[in-house]
Amino acid sequence: MFDRILQMLIKEFLELKRDKWARFRLIVPPLIQMLVFGYAATFEVYHVPTVVLDRDHTQESRDLISRFTFSDRFHVVRIAQSDAEVEGAINRSEAALAIVVHADFTQLLRQGQAAPLQVIVDGTNSNTALLSLGYLGEIVAQYSQDYTADLIRRGVAGPNGKLVQVTVEPRPWYNADLNGRWFFVPGVVGSLTLVLVVSLTASAIVREREVGTLEQIMVTPIRPVEYILGKTVPFFLIGLAEVALVALFGTLWFQIPFVGNPLILLLGTCLFLLSSLGLGLLISTLAKTQQQAFAANFFVVNPLFTLSGFSFPITSMPEPLQWLTYLNPLRYFLVVIRATFLKGVGLDALWPDMLGMALLGTGLLTVSILRFRKSLD
Repeated sequence: MFDRILQMLIKEFLELKRDKWARFRLIVPPLIQMLVFGYAATFEVYHVPTVVLDRDHTQESRDLISRFTFSDRFHVVRIAQSDAEVEGAINRSEAALAIVVHADFTQLLRQGQAAPLQVIVDGTNSNTALLSLGYLGEIVAQYSQDYTADLIRRGVAGPNGKLVQVTVEPRPWYNADLNGRWFFVPGVVGSLTLVLVVSLTASAIVREREVGTLEQIMVTPIRPVEYILGKTVPFFLIGLAEVALVALFGTLWFQIPFVGNPLILLLGTCLFLLSSLGLGLLISTLAKTQQQAFAANFFVVNPLFTLSGFSFPITSMPEPLQWLTYLNPLRYFLVVIRATFLKGVGLDALWPDMLGMALLGTGLLTVSILRFRKSLD
């Protein structure tokens, strides 16, 4: 049995050695995609184009506006002189956000009253709008705190006066600077591995069926289980090498810390690869041509990516979709890889995710073997 599996292993690696394009696809595209995703995929927003209309023209209003001018979150593209200019800048997409300081802004502040600040956002990009409002709120809150502190320092208001503030002191754990790349880069490792392993495995059996070598192999003493193992083990080793390559490259290039146990990550990676291989083999047994395998791969991988929690929080999804995510191996692996990279937790916290991947991998491989037997009958 082991001799026949070994021969299948040698056969698969010889095919890979002869296929220069396959070797190129295994190395260069994943590294390029890591760079692109690492820089482009982020929840953070910088240099939001902003237009400002100051009707107050006082030291206080200029101080507030300067905080937006010198913030890397906003880029003041125009100082408007009228409402028409503000509306035109928003309509022409020259600005995504407008700040309007009313004429009584400073007067209300000096009287100890709330001074409203009008903010207009372009809601066509809801994500940018919401994040921009959050950053704007932080700047305005800091301005309010500094202004109140200045009044107290000058004796205008004291501890027993009517200016009372409650301040929030956030203390993020594991990612003190809330760097978005620390969240995305480990997720990119899992997503690229899923796409690569499933696509390679999905075309494995189909390719041999198309060129006619499958029938030749089946007339040998090899059994279906041995054939499946011979197809699985090479891609399993390739997947391990891909995870190591992409993870090492992303960690060194983007300076992502790794504080966990490498053995925990290795165990999680092995279980994830088994699930991915089982899924790819199942597609391969269902498809008749490589075109069908490619279409099925596209149909399956995209929902897995969407329902993994990579970019969209699972808790924000409708409840039926939340239940559906439990059938997604990428959901579990993202938890494992991010937790080992940034938190350094062990099996006591990650065993449910490990168990989920183990059950999915066992089930998918079992169904793939049964489907392969049926396709031969």
